[in-house]
Amino acid sequence: MVSTVSERAREVAAAVPDPELPMLTLADLGVLADVEEADGAVTAWLTPTYSGCPAIAEMAADVSRRLRAAGFDRVEVRLRIDPPWSSDRISAEGRRKLAAAGIAPPVPGGMRQPDRMLQLGPTRRVVACPQCGSEDTEELSRFGSTACKSLWRCRSCREPFDRIKEI
Repeated sequence: MVSTVSERAREVAAAVPDPELPMLTLADLGVLADVEEADGAVTAWLTPTYSGCPAIAEMAADVSRRLRAAGFDRVEVRLRIDPPWSSDRISAEGRRKLAAAGIAPPVPGGMRQPDRMLQLGPTRRVVACPQCGSEDTEELSRFGSTACKSLWRCRSCREPFDRIKEI
């Protein structure tokens, strides 16, 4: 049971699907940073995946539209870039949904490995195929269907797949 106006507004905003990855909500993706209510006005804070994200305007419009449809008359959607979004903000449920949709999720903590020694030479990233689970995969292109994804192929089942990059 939702007990406060802020919690009810957060529940509505959290259910808004991502326009580029519609199997995820903005909460799954970690883009919904916060929802506040004060004196009857609701403010939703979004953290874009990167500063040039072309989908952020659509996300803001969708959050505003859903909150107004849920009965919140005074709605403001603002951007928060500090702290910046990181792929670590994708929830466990979001990672599960990505894999179920055939998109390899980013490795948690993938870009920050402070205990890892510096290695000279090319590094091989182990990415499991979301179709068959094989780790015999290869990156075909650093850029996939959106700037947030890269294009991979599985050498075992021969299926191509997108992968969300670690940021």
